[in-house]
Amino acid sequence: MNVEELSGLPPGAIEHFEREGIEELYPPQAEAVEAGATEGENLVAAVPTASGKTMIAALSMLSAVERGGKALYIVPLRALASEKKAEFEAYEGFGVTVGVTTGNYESTDEWLATKDIIVATSEKVDSLVRNGADWLADLTCVVSDEVHLIDDANRGPTLEVTLAKLRQLNPALQVVALSATVGNADEIADWLDAALVDTDWRPIDLRMGVHYGNALNFDDGSTREVPVEGSEKQEAALVRDILQEGGSSLVFVNSRRNAEAAGRRLGGVATHELTDDERSKLADLAAEIRDVSDTETSEELAECVERGSAFHHAGLASEHRSLVEDAFRDRLLKVISATPTLAAGVNTPARRVVVRDWRRFNPTAGGMAPLDVLEVHQMMGRAGRPGLDPYGEAVLLAKSHDESEELFDRYVWADPEPVRSKLAAEPALRTHVLATIASGFARTRGGLLDFLEETLYASQSTEPGRLERVADDVLSYLERNDFIERDGGNAGEQAAADGFTSAAEMAGQDEEVDLEATSLGHTVSRLYLDPMSAAEIVHGLESADDRPTALGLYQLVSRTPDMYELYLRSGEDEQYGELFYEREAELLGDPPSEFEDERFEDWLSALKTGKLLEDWAEEDDEDTITERYKIGPGDLRGKVDTAEWLLGAAESLANEIGSEWTVAVREARARVEHGVGDELLELVSVGGVGRKRARRLYERGIEEPADLRTADKGVVLGALKGEKTAETILENAGREDPSMDGVEPATPTAGTRSGGSNDDRTDGGEGTGRADPAQEASDDADESQSSLGDF
Repeated sequence: MNVEELSGLPPGAIEHFEREGIEELYPPQAEAVEAGATEGENLVAAVPTASGKTMIAALSMLSAVERGGKALYIVPLRALASEKKAEFEAYEGFGVTVGVTTGNYESTDEWLATKDIIVATSEKVDSLVRNGADWLADLTCVVSDEVHLIDDANRGPTLEVTLAKLRQLNPALQVVALSATVGNADEIADWLDAALVDTDWRPIDLRMGVHYGNALNFDDGSTREVPVEGSEKQEAALVRDILQEGGSSLVFVNSRRNAEAAGRRLGGVATHELTDDERSKLADLAAEIRDVSDTETSEELAECVERGSAFHHAGLASEHRSLVEDAFRDRLLKVISATPTLAAGVNTPARRVVVRDWRRFNPTAGGMAPLDVLEVHQMMGRAGRPGLDPYGEAVLLAKSHDESEELFDRYVWADPEPVRSKLAAEPALRTHVLATIASGFARTRGGLLDFLEETLYASQSTEPGRLERVADDVLSYLERNDFIERDGGNAGEQAAADGFTSAAEMAGQDEEVDLEATSLGHTVSRLYLDPMSAAEIVHGLESADDRPTALGLYQLVSRTPDMYELYLRSGEDEQYGELFYEREAELLGDPPSEFEDERFEDWLSALKTGKLLEDWAEEDDEDTITERYKIGPGDLRGKVDTAEWLLGAAESLANEIGSEWTVAVREARARVEHGVGDELLELVSVGGVGRKRARRLYERGIEEPADLRTADKGVVLGALKGEKTAETILENAGREDPSMDGVEPATPTAGTRSGGSNDDRTDGGEGTGRADPAQEASDDADESQSSLGDF
C-alpha cells in the first residue's frame, strides 16, 4: 500500500511522510490500516522491533485528530516520552499540536487540553485520572506502547488499570496496543475487543544464533566464522569482527559491575577502529561526561568513551545515559555493554547484539536463574535498523556443544512467555482500589467488582473468587486505616452490631454497601502514594512526642513500600545496629525487637537509607557518599528524588491529620532536595546557587538572598569564581546592577566559616568494589523499578 493511498489524515500529513522518505507502507502497517487503524478500530499490533510500530501509532492518532478527536500515547519511561515527543513534534508542521507530561503526580496539566497528541507515562496518566483531569474525557484514541509490560509485577497493574479506566471513561475510545514480544497477543486483543496484527515480518533480515568455538551458527542454518584469538573473550571477538565490517554492537550482561568491566575491556577493541575525527569528537564527549559529575564513575565512563566504548545501566546519572545513547545512535560510540534495561528503553540500534549473560542472580531461587524468553527476545530485537544496517545479528554465547543446543532450544527457537496480569497481588490492588473509589469509578462493592471484571486479570483468571477475596481484604485494610468508609460510617462497628465477624464478611453480604474515600483517602490517592506508605507515615508522625529530626523523617519514609531501601551488606547489621541504639530516640514509630530477624533487618536497611539521605543533607560530597554506600550516581539521584517526593507527601499528610510537625517535615524535604544544611536553605532558593556555591557564599558571610543584593561584588566573585555565573546569580537575587565589569575577586580572609564541600549537581557517583551477588540482585531490582523520576 502506497502512502498516497491513505485517507482520513490531516492535510499535509502524507506530504510529510513522503518528505521523510516513506512512500510505501510496510506489510504490518498496511495490515493495520486494513484492520481499521485509521477508522477508529481497536488494534493490537504484535510486530517486531524496527518493523513500523510507531507508524501504526501515528496513523491511528493522526486520523483520530482529523476526525476532531484527541490522542494519547502511553510509554513506560520518561526517556521514551521525550524521544516520542521529539518525533511527533514534526507533525506541528501541518498543524497538529503535541505535548508531553511525565512528573508532578498532583497536577491535572490542564494546558494539555489544547493539544492534539499527548505523550505521557502510564504512571502519569494514572495520576491524571486520580486527580480528575477534565480533558481525559475528550480522548478518542489511546496508544499503549510496550504493552507486554502489563506482565511486570511492579508497573503492569498501573498500565492495566489505567487502560481499563480510560475505556470506562470513554466507551467509544480507540485503543491501539503495541509490542514486539507478546506470546499471547490474541488474549490481549480479546481483552481490548481489538483486531490483531501478529507478524514476524521485518524490513531487514534478523538472524539469531549461538557462538561456540570459532563459529557463529544461525537459525537459518548458515554459519559465520568468528575466531577467538588467544586469550580473547568471545564477546570481544564478536565485537571486533562486526566493527571491522563497519557495524556497531550492543553487549548485554547481567549486572552493573559486569557492564562496567566489559565496557573497559571492549574499549581496547573499539579504539583500533576509530578515525582521527572520531577520536577528537569522543574527547569532547568525554569532557561532557566529566562535567556531569566529578565522581569516579564519571571518570571511568569518560575513559571508556575516549576509546569508543561505553557502559550503560540504571546506576548512571540520567545525563550520562542520554549522552551515551545519543552518541551510539550517531555511530560515534562503537559498542555499549549494558544491563537488560536498555532493551526496554530508548531507540539504540546495533548491527550485532550479543547476549553474553543469559542467567541472572535470583534471590528467590537462591542463585543464578535463566532469563525469560521475552526478556532475551527484547534484547535480540535491538539488532538491525533500516537505513543503518544491511542486516541484524543477535548472538548468544555458549561454552560447550551441549550448551549451544540448549540455547537454541531455550531462546532461539522458543516463543515468548504469555503476558499475565499481576493485578491480583495485594500491594497492587490496595493502591488501585483506593484510587478507583476516590476517583468515583466505583461507589459500591458491587461496582468495584464490576470494574475489576473489565481488567485483563479477570479475563485470564482460572481461580474462581480470588479477585473478590483479595479485593475484600484490601477494602478491610483501607477501612482500618481510615482511607475509606462504607455506607457513610464505620463498617467495622456496623458489622459487629449485625453479628458479622468482619467488615469484609459484611461487604460480602451486600454488594450495594456504599464505598466512599475519606478526606485522608482522597489525599493519599491524589498524592499517588501506596496506602501502606501513607499509613506508615501517618503512624510515624502521630507517634512523635518531640520535633522529629531529619534522620527520623528520612528513616520513616525509607520504611515505606514506595522507597527501595539500601541492602545491608555483610557485617553492616552490626554497624547499623549500633547506630540504631545510638539514635533510637530519633526514630519514629514502633521498632521491632532485634530478635525479629527479618523485620529488624528491614528496619536497619531503612536506617541505612535514611543515613545516606542525612549525609546528603549534611553536605557530604557525592563521591564520598557513593563510595561509602557503594551505589551509582543514578541510585543517589533516585533516592534523593524519591525522598523529596515522599516528604512532600508527608507534609500534605501532616496537614491532613493536623500534625504539629508540618514545618519539620517541610524543612527535611527542602534539605534533601538541595543537599544542604538548614542555614543554606534560603541561599539555594536563588536560581543558579547549588549546594557548593551556597556553602562558599555562606563561608564569606553571605547568608541569605538579601545579602547578595548588598554584598561587595569582589567577595561574591571570589566565592562564585566565574564572572558570568556571578552576574546571573546576582540578577536572580534581584541586584540592581549585577555587572562584574572591572571587579576583582576578593581572597578569602582568615577566620571564615568552614563547612561541607560539595558539588552543585545533585547526581551521585559510582562506588567500587561491589561483589555481593545479593546486592547486585538488589541493584537490578532497582533497574526494573526505577525511581519515580524515570516515569
